Amino acid sequence: MSKTALLVMDVQKGIVGNLGERADAYVEKVNRAVVAARQANLSVMFIVVRFRNGYPELNPANKFFSFVKERIGENSLENDSPATQPIIEPLDNEQVIAKKRVSAFAGSDLEMILNAQGITDLVLCGISTSGVVLSTLRYASDKDYKLTVLSDACADNDEEVNRILLEKVFPRQADVISIEDWQNSLKQAN
Repeated sequence: MSKTALLVMDVQKGIVGNLGERADAYVEKVNRAVVAARQANLSVMFIVVRFRNGYPELNPANKFFSFVKERIGENSLENDSPATQPIIEPLDNEQVIAKKRVSAFAGSDLEMILNAQGITDLVLCGISTSGVVLSTLRYASDKDYKLTVLSDACADNDEEVNRILLEKVFPRQADVISIEDWQNSLKQAN
């Protein structure tokens, strides 16, 4: 029997605000997925982007992360600043995994934790669809994980890119379903 983990990716205090007025509704949707996973006794893992003080992991040639060093105070993505904390409070038995790049696997110990727990199926959600969700899905597919993407628990600042990924790109490598359909499948499995 396979073991499943819900990966809640980059749904952290310093990133959720980028969604603007959509932030509260989005967090509510993700919370529904987390509650469903907990009720089904699935692993829930929170993936956050977090760096050491001074950002020694960031190469100036990395165009995507070039803005990070300019973040200060509460918006800093250094160590345990408020911006690096999951927006949904993890339970004591749930992992918070820090990553250093876009993919949940890059610069993290996620793969080691999944292997140690015998996880074979991943359910993905996060901010942004064109960032962490896409990068994580591609890597996980190459590693032969069975993949599900929760379509309404993915968010991106570009709605057209979000739609194309969810409707045309992701279905080649994952089942793309709504939170409600996923919840119903969990109930039927029990």
